[in-house]
Amino acid sequence: MRILIIEDDKRLAKLVAEVLTDEHFNVDIAHDGNIGLEIAMRGGHDVIVVDWMLPGRDGVSICRGIRAAKLPARVLMLTARSMIEDRVAGLQSGADDYLVKPFAFEELIARIQALGRRDLFNTDPMELRVGSLVMDLSAQRFRRGNQVLTLTKTEGDLLEYFMRHPGQVLTRDQILDYVWSYDRHVRSTMVDVYVSYLRQKLDQPGLRDPLETIRGTGYRLEPKYA
Repeated sequence: MRILIIEDDKRLAKLVAEVLTDEHFNVDIAHDGNIGLEIAMRGGHDVIVVDWMLPGRDGVSICRGIRAAKLPARVLMLTARSMIEDRVAGLQSGADDYLVKPFAFEELIARIQALGRRDLFNTDPMELRVGSLVMDLSAQRFRRGNQVLTLTKTEGDLLEYFMRHPGQVLTRDQILDYVWSYDRHVRSTMVDVYVSYLRQKLDQPGLRDPLETIRGTGYRLEPKYA
């Protein structure tokens, strides 16, 4: 995979580049938002790691530019902002995932690998596909194989989040932030309730449950069972 790092902290950018190079990624670096977006617009990158606060143009603006240009690159936003509103703003700007600073390099690598794997499942830019699970992005409709899934909005948001992170363990707090981000009164137990609802909708003869419970942590959508 080819990775673009847009980070104004030159020391951090160098460290991240060295770590990713050791993992056999091809890495490019930009230390300015405007230059970073210019490089991104040339295409050819599988994942773009972009800091929120940058000189010239911030990460949110870069994400919007990438999405407006319909580039296929996945975007991982780095941010020191941990408030729910900030996370939501980052995702709504077009970021596929976010990582709060300070972070462990092992987690950064895992998230980049997860983002890169999405291209293995998606063949249509208007569809999100993981195994037999398909989401029509324009109509917000889901199916498993040939079976149309009748989901509530909350169930659909939950399934979409799993499908955007195939094979990745998602904590209850992460799911809560994404699906119920504007409702501060919802408890994490609601995640378990809606995963149970979703499992019922996904249940089909001869097919395994693709949602794995990770005890004490959360859940994972296992692509090979999807």
